Amino acid sequence: MSILLLQVTNAAVSAAPDSVNAAVNAANQAGGGLSLIDLILKGGWIMLPLFILLFVSVYIILERYLTIRKAGGQPESFMNGIRALMVKSDVQGAKLLCAQNPSPLARMVEKGLRRLGLPLTEIEASVENVGKIEIARLEKNINILGIIAGIAPMLGFVGTIIGVIKIFYAINATGDFGIAQIAGGLYTKMVTSAAGLIVGIIAHAGYHWLSILVERMVFRMENSAIEFMDILQDN
Repeated sequence: MSILLLQVTNAAVSAAPDSVNAAVNAANQAGGGLSLIDLILKGGWIMLPLFILLFVSVYIILERYLTIRKAGGQPESFMNGIRALMVKSDVQGAKLLCAQNPSPLARMVEKGLRRLGLPLTEIEASVENVGKIEIARLEKNINILGIIAGIAPMLGFVGTIIGVIKIFYAINATGDFGIAQIAGGLYTKMVTSAAGLIVGIIAHAGYHWLSILVERMVFRMENSAIEFMDILQDN
C-alpha cells in the first residue's frame, strides 16, 4: 500500500511542472500577442482626439520653450552696454543697440529711450506698458495647456464609459454573460482612460513648467526696467 502511494505521489510531482509550464505558456500566448498598437486601435475613435490633443500639447510646449529661451538672452551684458552708452550721452547708439537685440527687454528700453525728455513717471509708465505686452506675448497659448490638462482625462473616461455601455448592450442582446467577455472588452476600453491621463499629465506638467519660465523672465525684466530707470536718473 505504501509503495503504491509513493508511486502516485511521484507521478503527481512529475506532472506538476508540466501543468505549470502549460499554464504559463497559455498565459504568455494570451497576453503576449497584444502589442501597444493593438491596444491603441482597440481604444476606438476616441483615441483620435486624444492624439490631436497630445500633438497640440507637445507643439505648444516646444514652441513656447524656444520662444521664452530666445527672449531671455543675456540681460546683464545688454544693460551694461546701455549704461555705458548713456554715460556717454549716446542715445542714438543705445537705440541702435536695442534695434540689434530682438528681445522683450530691448523693446522695453527702446520705448523708454523714445520717451526721453518727458517726466520720469511717464517714461516708467511707458516701459511698464510695453513690459505687459511682452509678457502677454510670452504667455501666448500656455493657457491652452491648462484646458487640455482638464479635458483629456475626461475625454478618455468618456471613451471607457462608451466601451462599457457597448459591452453590456452586447450582453443584453445576446444573453451571453461571462467573465471572459466582460473582462476582455473592458480592459481594452480602459486604454482610452490611460491615454487621457497620459495626455493630461503631459499638458499639466508643461503648463506649470512654462509658467515657471515666464515668471523667471518677468522677474528679470522687472529688475532690468528698474536698472534702466536708475540709469536715467543718474544721467
